[in-house]
Amino acid sequence: MPQIPEKIHELTVGQLAARSGAAVSALHFYESKGLISSRRTSGNQRRFSRDTLRRVAFVRAAQRVGIPLATIREALAELPEGRTPTRDDWARLSEAWRSELDERIKQLNRLRDHLTDCIGCGCLSLDTCVLSNPDDISGDRLTGSRLMVERGAAAARAARTPKTDCCD
Repeated sequence: MPQIPEKIHELTVGQLAARSGAAVSALHFYESKGLISSRRTSGNQRRFSRDTLRRVAFVRAAQRVGIPLATIREALAELPEGRTPTRDDWARLSEAWRSELDERIKQLNRLRDHLTDCIGCGCLSLDTCVLSNPDDISGDRLTGSRLMVERGAAAARAARTPKTDCCD
């Protein structure tokens, strides 16, 4: 990993990529989403302040635990004067994200536990499909894995189409 002398206060996109482990394209994407910022030189090259390394580390850590970029951007915007996140900032924000992550974990566990309920052919045409119809929110009204908005049109198509699939 290339070392950057202390007297250099700005990084090129290549230096930032090398130091942060993020691809140049990812850094451009982060910038387009307002997660990091750069200034442009007279030759229109990006220059990032050294503290952008910590912001990139913050973004990547939050992404690894499943936090959406929009939520990360909102969190970074809450910091005074757009400063670099500190350990205390991370602790505060990660605590706020904990309930969201706990809910996602519950959903994933529920999906994992019900995955074997899917029939072998994979068409999900059970009377109540826990993958396509979580918590069976429509089971009391309809059956099958999909809701048909235009039931009449669907029935007409079904009558015209010969049944060749084992799961119809």
